[in-house]
Amino acid sequence: MKVGSGGGFRAIYYTWKKGREAGGVWKLYKALRTRNSCKTCALGMGGQKGGMVNEKGGFPEVCKKSMQAMVGDMQPAIDPNFWKKTSIEDLKRLSPRELEYLGRLIHPIRYRQGETHYETITWQEAFDSIVAKFKATDPNETFWYFSGRSSNEAGFLLQLLARVYGTNHVNNCSYYCHQASGVGLQSSIGSGTATVVLDDLENADLVWLIGGNPASNHPRLMTSLMHVRRRGGKVIVINPVRETGLIRFRVPSDPISLMLGTKIASHYVQPHIGGDLALLWGIAKSLKQKGLLDNEFLANHCRDSDAWLEALDSLTWEEIETKSGVARSETESIADVYAESKRSIFSWTMGITHHAHGVDSVQAIANLAMARGMVGKPGCGLMPIRGHSNVQGIGSVGVTPKLKDQIFDALQTKFGVQLPTTEGRDTMECMESAARYETKAGFCLGGNLYGSNPDAKFAAEALSRLEFNVMLNTTMNTGHAHGLAKETIVLPVLARDEEPEPTTQESMFNFVRLSDGGPRRLPGPRSEVEIISTIGERLVPDAPGIDWEAMKQTTTIRDWIGAVVPGYEKIAEIDRTKEEFQIEGRTFHEPKFGTDDGRAVMHIHRLPDLNGRGDQELRLMTVRSEGQFNTVVYEEEDLYRNQDRRDIILMHPDDLKRFGLTHDQRVTVYNDTGRLENILARGYEEIRPGNSLMYYPEANELVSKYADPKSKTPAFKGVVVRIESSD
Repeated sequence: MKVGSGGGFRAIYYTWKKGREAGGVWKLYKALRTRNSCKTCALGMGGQKGGMVNEKGGFPEVCKKSMQAMVGDMQPAIDPNFWKKTSIEDLKRLSPRELEYLGRLIHPIRYRQGETHYETITWQEAFDSIVAKFKATDPNETFWYFSGRSSNEAGFLLQLLARVYGTNHVNNCSYYCHQASGVGLQSSIGSGTATVVLDDLENADLVWLIGGNPASNHPRLMTSLMHVRRRGGKVIVINPVRETGLIRFRVPSDPISLMLGTKIASHYVQPHIGGDLALLWGIAKSLKQKGLLDNEFLANHCRDSDAWLEALDSLTWEEIETKSGVARSETESIADVYAESKRSIFSWTMGITHHAHGVDSVQAIANLAMARGMVGKPGCGLMPIRGHSNVQGIGSVGVTPKLKDQIFDALQTKFGVQLPTTEGRDTMECMESAARYETKAGFCLGGNLYGSNPDAKFAAEALSRLEFNVMLNTTMNTGHAHGLAKETIVLPVLARDEEPEPTTQESMFNFVRLSDGGPRRLPGPRSEVEIISTIGERLVPDAPGIDWEAMKQTTTIRDWIGAVVPGYEKIAEIDRTKEEFQIEGRTFHEPKFGTDDGRAVMHIHRLPDLNGRGDQELRLMTVRSEGQFNTVVYEEEDLYRNQDRRDIILMHPDDLKRFGLTHDQRVTVYNDTGRLENILARGYEEIRPGNSLMYYPEANELVSKYADPKSKTPAFKGVVVRIESSD
């Protein structure tokens, strides 16, 4: 039966389904209610108020994503005989979902070139191999990659280890997701994170959702949007696809919404893929022409506003319409809605950042907020909707190629640490270096570096050219089957709610939570902090200023973080006070920003041409399904798009006719980067003609390595493809 809304009774049924997988609904409920932060998106939930509680104290706040991640961690162990029976070639044939559901990793495993299988090894053997290889390798011939699933403590400790070992090739997964948000916001307001708290979102009268689908990827945000609509507020959705959950959503925890549904989008605009930047400039131009700008705010609180105003005048409507795919009349109507607002929140996800002009688009969103003074006061501001639960915290505690000067100086002056000053590489640069055989070894704290990379063929080749690679994970993923180094070691780690000591995480609202940890579910896995400190005391035992034995205690690491990371001072006491906190200097409720002079900065852009306008071309964007989180696929179906499988390309029925295809015909999708064969071409009326979508990470075969030069984020959206029948 076709799904006509998000959430609802299907979500409740899904809870029971996942409960059975976890050994009972009550068992799953107790796991979700522990005093640990949510394991999935950075919207934030849990901590010392207990699981399923948000920053306002709202309960119950739970979604499919949090249940999926928890049930994944509650799986039984992978039997050691599995590795003897299952070859690397067998693993390569498994889908992302099948790999996830093999069970929990409990033994260190090792692959060596020339062998056909992984073998289980002892922890001692694993540590011996890791330390010996890194001791024998020039530090600048290594890279260190961090996902957003780890704690602040593990992230801080590993980047510290990498640097005292001798390299700044320290990077995190945000380079492949929201790095454009950080760069764009830093250049506009002097801070790279959200300017708002959850209360601001709840009190807005207009929320913009630009280039995202939170109904599938951040479902708990839908409760706040429901509150906005009930108060008479409006929601403008800008997305090339009409997403079911953004049109109507049934919030399971709200009886009225559950029964009747809540209309989410009051206005829905469908630009072409890549047309957002032109549309944003068009809205601003309409405001100026109608005399609806806040000129006082622009004059008093913004730099370069005169040049921006001149750029608006020089921009023609013909160019805006051609490059956005949106008619002038529709753009002007959206500007009128904005003009009526007193408190606007601008939010966006990777539909904005995954472009070759991602930073420009984030700056244009900031420009639009400044145009009417909608940043720097309560109920207003800029809100990148971040992905993994601690991706923002990982960046805050120093997991970047270049440490912030304050952190760099404090580490050296307060703790006597000696840090390298060589230039560090971003994630793609590390991959390119590996492909050139210039990088010899890698160390990956969580995540799936292979699966998250564009150009999957290149990613596999680059990683396979490493002499050594270490990966710390809870379950198997495609990165454990493809692109294996000459020697690959996978270390099993504890989940967040199994940690023996408390850890912390940071939400996208700049709120730091304390997770208590809890009892281990299975023998074998170890704490990330224990693993890193053990390697540290053997790899660089005499590193000045560092007592690796003391660093095995997370409270010691928090003392360091509180002493060196601006705004994090309270973390040093958090395990004693249990006081979770908002990071100072990031929330802007007054028009004084983080720039040198306290003024926001406005930017001018050249509007990019729309790619993929040829007769035999389609614009493609890679997307996540409702049944996955990042590279982890929990379900083959995509419920809200009414799809039962993932080997498909969704395009408008008009495009099916244009290519001479019929619904569910087998095709080959190809471009200069790669080919995907035996794909089902499906008509999908909810997408703009000329555009299409396929699922990430499978469609990474078609995504080139080209990245936004300002953020180094690859363009997973706006990919140009061709299609031919497989018959």
